[in-house]
Amino acid sequence: MSTLEFNSNLDYLKSSLHSFAYSLTKNQIDAKDLCQEATFRALANKEKFRPGTNFKAWMFTITKNIFINNYRKKIQANTFMDSTDNMYYINSGSAVVENDVDRNILMKELGAMINILDDSIKIPFLMHFEGFKYQEIATELNLPLGTIKSRIFFARKALKRAIISHYGDYQTVRKKLSA
Repeated sequence: MSTLEFNSNLDYLKSSLHSFAYSLTKNQIDAKDLCQEATFRALANKEKFRPGTNFKAWMFTITKNIFINNYRKKIQANTFMDSTDNMYYINSGSAVVENDVDRNILMKELGAMINILDDSIKIPFLMHFEGFKYQEIATELNLPLGTIKSRIFFARKALKRAIISHYGDYQTVRKKLSA
């Protein structure tokens, strides 16, 4: 295949190659970059094309392979692109500091509310909170199963009242926690 034929075939496939690249990338700019890279590789390796074979399939294969290679590089690099104006890459492996102050304060206040409860309902409630089953708690405390269930129920009810009196109704608490 002559250089002129090769170039005319490339020009003829330009729009369908771009459509294929867009279907892979879902982004116009990335699709243009992918088409440009595929065209460059095809021109650089035009001696590898065997005349009489499907030129369109050859170009689509080059495009797909470039896309797959770029995708694998991006996954291996594990970087995220910062979309601000400076366009620097941020390494996602950097240390992230989380601030749990709100959660810690809430847990301290909740712990204080639990400690105020009467021992008769506090102990079964804490055991249930720690993962004990109702029957295990009943056996441990040597009480009937129904008594354990009702004490845990009353502990939940008392905590709910304490939380509402301290924070307000449920909707208000939800708004505070999500803000």
